[in-house]
Amino acid sequence: MADNMKSKISILAVDDEEMLRNLLVKILAKEGYQVDTAIDGEDALEKLETKEYNLLISDIKMPRLNGFELLKIVRKKHSDMGIIMMTAYGDSFSVKDALLLGADEYITKPFKSFEINLIVERAYWRLMSGKIRV
Repeated sequence: MADNMKSKISILAVDDEEMLRNLLVKILAKEGYQVDTAIDGEDALEKLETKEYNLLISDIKMPRLNGFELLKIVRKKHSDMGIIMMTAYGDSFSVKDALLLGADEYITKPFKSFEINLIVERAYWRLMSGKIRV
């Protein structure tokens, strides 16, 4: 994907671990994406009220409002947003549940920077292909 296209894509990264939020910003901003962060699902919902995002990347296990609850709300209110769920390695039930609830993609933690870039690009193109009417 061309860098000038990436600069038009806004992503909200949600995780209660500050290190992981900072890592996502570093990886995705380096690729040219616009990235904001939220500390949990409640924080994410507040940010979604004030700004429009193309993609949401969210951890599943978080305090206050977890990733599944966030996924359900976002899927209803922002049906055209791409959603990527993050889960700890090997938690296959979480992955299946996330996909059944409407997530577009998932990634297991820990991940490599090329993996998250690939997942984000794939989610974005899936989102765009759904908007194109032939």
